[in-house]
Amino acid sequence: MNSKTFARKISEIIFSKKGFNVLILDLRELTTFTDYFVICSADSDVQVKAISDQLDNTLTEEGIRCWHKEGLKALSWVLMDYVDVVVHIFKKDSREFYKLEKLWGDAPVEKIVDSAEKKILTSG
Repeated sequence: MNSKTFARKISEIIFSKKGFNVLILDLRELTTFTDYFVICSADSDVQVKAISDQLDNTLTEEGIRCWHKEGLKALSWVLMDYVDVVVHIFKKDSREFYKLEKLWGDAPVEKIVDSAEKKILTSG
């Protein structure tokens, strides 16, 4: 699976735990340490943990291991490094404070919409 497809797969897993405001930043032209960032928000530290656990469990079952994790104690910003894709799970207030997508403002950005939400939007 290519890194763009992998980033989209990660987005779907995030939505399964009600993560929101999901963006994929394409960093391929800006850096060599990863291809994409997937950034999402959560309402609470419990939700941050639930999203990170779901990513870890689902991807491990598929034979995909996380190379490095940070932030699992404080749970305001969890980083999960899958080498070609780095996931940033933020509590909403931490995301607003750090403004990671502004720091990487030169990167092309794709806003991801939950497939369940798309169905609701298109059927109404």
